[in-house]
Amino acid sequence: MTDGSVNRNGLTRRAALAGLGAGAALAAPAVAQQAPRVLTLVTTWPRGLAGLWTAAERFANRVTAMSGGTLVVEAFAPGEKVGAFDSFDAVRNGEVDMYHAAEYYWQGRDKAYNFFTTVPFGFTAEEHCSWIRNGGGQELWDELAAGFGLKALQCGNTGVQMGGWYEKPIQTLDDMKGLKIRIPGIAADIFRALGSEPVSLPGGQIPKALFAGEINAVEWVGPYNDLDFGVQKVLRNYMFPGFHEPGTCASLGMNLAMWNSLSVSERLIIETAAAAENRSMLAEYSANSGRALKQMVREYGTNVARFPDAIYAEVAAIAAETITGIGQGSDYARRVVSSFEDFRRDVVPYSNALVASYGAARTTQLGG
Repeated sequence: MTDGSVNRNGLTRRAALAGLGAGAALAAPAVAQQAPRVLTLVTTWPRGLAGLWTAAERFANRVTAMSGGTLVVEAFAPGEKVGAFDSFDAVRNGEVDMYHAAEYYWQGRDKAYNFFTTVPFGFTAEEHCSWIRNGGGQELWDELAAGFGLKALQCGNTGVQMGGWYEKPIQTLDDMKGLKIRIPGIAADIFRALGSEPVSLPGGQIPKALFAGEINAVEWVGPYNDLDFGVQKVLRNYMFPGFHEPGTCASLGMNLAMWNSLSVSERLIIETAAAAENRSMLAEYSANSGRALKQMVREYGTNVARFPDAIYAEVAAIAAETITGIGQGSDYARRVVSSFEDFRRDVVPYSNALVASYGAARTTQLGG
């Protein structure tokens, strides 16, 4: 049949091909115009805050890129959608889809939430990740979160934190008394037992409270963030290490119904993006905190001092008592504490034998 011949349906080949082309042209835009699924992510971190806001933003961008734009995650800072500490209920109630936060902010809902962020004398970042992924931690976390209509994943870690800022060096237990210190989690209970007045504030409210004199001591994260907040302009003494937060996990919390509505591939994209951020955030803090600390010492005369052993001994005793008390609160809490402590007994000897002893040997040989 030539281009101008007529087929049995009375159409020329040219007309048939033209019709096919038109059909294809109509079909293509139908696929391209399929609306992406937009997910709203609220954070407890100020917009632009290095390490924490950047982690939430990286996660959002990864999901969007990995899905080819079929899932679009839009990140919002506190006050842009909901308040920082309102994010739990906003996600739980389905007002927004996700939060990026620290689970110990929700300890008022259940004290066990602390174990999915950090606890005093608990796990380092690597150990915490190991417990969550390979020690039964994720299953326990899922059980707790599901009770509130949520699904949560690890999505970042700051590593070992500093021990906070003070008007004068902390040399005795008496120096802890009367401190109005910004500090969350189980650490707040410990400082209260030592005679301090702990205050729980989201990060964005710390500078204002400090400069207004509403608090006279600050625990936040470490040099990378503290330098940006300007804490070193008010307080000179910077204590270390942070016995209260040895490896602080940032979390991605999601509305459970939303999570269940996702396809298997969409869930895998979110899980993969969160796991990638768990490593990226830790790397960002590790790369930048040392430089920031040097700048504080050089430009502001920051005094960096180690807590005395007597402080650690008292804190360890109070922490152990507090954790035991949490485990007695419910059968669920008992199982969390038991899992946590069993895993700590398994991994700490190995960490001490290799990681801690290597660090000591490196310091002996190279200094630092």
